[in-house]
Amino acid sequence: QSLPQQKLLTWLSVLECVEVFAEMGTARVWGEMGRWTIIVLIQLAKAILRLLLLLWYKAGIQMSPPIVPLNREQQQPLHPQDMENNSSGKDQTYVGRRSSRVVRSLQSTPSLQSRHWGSPQQREESQSRRAEEMNQPPTPLGLQETFAESLYITRPLLHLLSLGVWGQRSWKPWLLSAVLDISSLSLLSDLKDLNRRERAELRRRTILLLYYLLRSPFYDRYSEGRILLLLRLLADYVPGVGFVTRPLMDYLPAWQKIYFYNWG
Repeated sequence: QSLPQQKLLTWLSVLECVEVFAEMGTARVWGEMGRWTIIVLIQLAKAILRLLLLLWYKAGIQMSPPIVPLNREQQQPLHPQDMENNSSGKDQTYVGRRSSRVVRSLQSTPSLQSRHWGSPQQREESQSRRAEEMNQPPTPLGLQETFAESLYITRPLLHLLSLGVWGQRSWKPWLLSAVLDISSLSLLSDLKDLNRRERAELRRRTILLLYYLLRSPFYDRYSEGRILLLLRLLADYVPGVGFVTRPLMDYLPAWQKIYFYNWG
């Protein structure tokens, strides 16, 4: 990835991390009008960044999160003692004569901080496989797939626009967003030879269709009573589950209001 593309991904990641905090802080200071203003600005900025990545840098299917979190256990540097063992040319493994089992030799045992419990070959294979997955170029998108990804990127803006036109209690924004989501996934399903991260992203988007059960007005009219009844039954009749379900019942209205009204 080029440096400008990395900067775009970084800014996109920052926006996704702070958007809820910015919304809640703005609502506390400037009220409901300020809240919706910051929501529109953040979603507009995210859409612009994603469209730049899609159309200008040919980044393919957009991942979430945009930057893969660092696995610190896999990225641990070697300690000086380990580097000395590697540089001295000592054999790191020993193969049993009868069992052919590969074990680490005592001379090359790493320090406790960087020790892992698999064989060196397993660790090298997993690291090389992970590096290969990370370095795989994005699958080129044709006109149909680019349009489908553009639908997915602009869907939050269209949803906010429809909320402004028809109101939060109308079914039209809910139906519009559902149609755009399903249409985007249907058009992208024709892609072949996707890499592992892209397949995982499409699976994630498919699973997130369940969120429509928690979005207004469907939640207000159908899901709320059934979900609360199920949580109450679990809390009353399943031992130990109440420690989770009772706080969930208390926080669910606030989460539904913050996390499920805006679908970006």
